[in-house]
Amino acid sequence: MENLGRTQELLQIRACLKAQRNVLLEGPVGVGKTHLALYVTGDLKLPVFRVDGDNRYSEQKLSGWFDPPSVIQKGFGEKSFIAGPLVDAMRQGGVLFINELNRLPEGVQNVLLPAIDERLIVVPRLGEVKAAPGFLVIATQNPKEFVATSHLSEAILDRFELVVLDYQTQEEELEIVLRRLKSFLGGGASLKDESLLALASVRLTRMTRSHPRVKRGASVRAALSIAELAYVLISEGMSLEKAFYEAVLLALPTRIEIEQEADSEQSLRQELESLVKQWCHETLKNSNNLAEKKN
Repeated sequence: MENLGRTQELLQIRACLKAQRNVLLEGPVGVGKTHLALYVTGDLKLPVFRVDGDNRYSEQKLSGWFDPPSVIQKGFGEKSFIAGPLVDAMRQGGVLFINELNRLPEGVQNVLLPAIDERLIVVPRLGEVKAAPGFLVIATQNPKEFVATSHLSEAILDRFELVVLDYQTQEEELEIVLRRLKSFLGGGASLKDESLLALASVRLTRMTRSHPRVKRGASVRAALSIAELAYVLISEGMSLEKAFYEAVLLALPTRIEIEQEADSEQSLRQELESLVKQWCHETLKNSNNLAEKKN
């Protein structure tokens, strides 16, 4: 995903890392939290050790564990210890990147406290592990209202600087989709189709974020999928209108959540298809009119 329009956020993240501060990136799914974190660490040439948040993730997986066969042969010690990402990051003075920190169990979050605060942890049967200069933590989290997330403790939050990311402007999202869509050029759709698809895809996904029937809207990631899928379907001989509708039906169900009407006799899928048909007609009509005015 492009960094278009993220100048301020990139500056904030880079400033935190250069000042040796831990960073927490907060924002909805699909706004580029992981991309920005890895982009800045790559730009600064910092070694990164990644953890993906999961409520089944254990303290041992984070810090490390002893290999049973090695313990039998060599006993408990460095030679039988398999370092986890936290210990690796501490020893090498790298960045521990935790994707979706607020999906980790509280016990795992607590392991981070001494590592961040005192720059050391104590591994049972191994001893103290001290952090080398440069050790930092970058974490991401979805807003508290998202399902399958928990609240971070005040103790954890107090160790982070907060960078908040929101959805980008329509112009920025449109440019992101257009840049990606250009890689598909080479036959099938015309330049006019490309511009119209990009505009319609962005406008439709943005519509889902404010629609009264939608509990969770779609990000630019959905717009990218819609535009690319529609382009491929057009290249296979499908009309633009039909291709756009089919692409939206493929891309949206896993990315949005709608409210089912209480007195409806339709299934949730049928209701979604009705909404999608309405959205596609409205979006294509408005996008086409806008494109014609620009031309």
